[in-house]
Amino acid sequence: MAAPQPLQLLAEDQEDLAVISAALQDAVAKVGDISFEAKARRLTIAFNRFRWESGARQRVRSALQVGGVLSLQARKIRRDRRDAVVELLTIAFEPGEAPGGVLTLSFAGGGDLRAEIECVDAVLADVSEPWSTPREPAHEA
Repeated sequence: MAAPQPLQLLAEDQEDLAVISAALQDAVAKVGDISFEAKARRLTIAFNRFRWESGARQRVRSALQVGGVLSLQARKIRRDRRDAVVELLTIAFEPGEAPGGVLTLSFAGGGDLRAEIECVDAVLADVSEPWSTPREPAHEA
């Protein structure tokens, strides 16, 4: 069986975002790997993503970029600690005035990022070779 190819996903609607959310479930990032460029209206986050699709215990460096970001709010994220680690649980989209809305990235521990977006415009791409990890992410029931 051939190894899964690096992911390259584009989201242009709510259903596409659900696919990106599933691929990024349990991805980890340092707060310092979260970048919001207000003038460019772009949010970029570099994650270490668990490769659920590989069937092996592997992680890969992945980048999520969201375009058309009008504003960004953070809640319960230690912005003063750039080395603090956050674990992504899900990405949700709440439609607003079409085609825009609010994109919420929810992290373990109750933190989240809330981005008001003009429209759904997100890209997820693996940017490194995968590496083995000793643990598979697990959640308490």
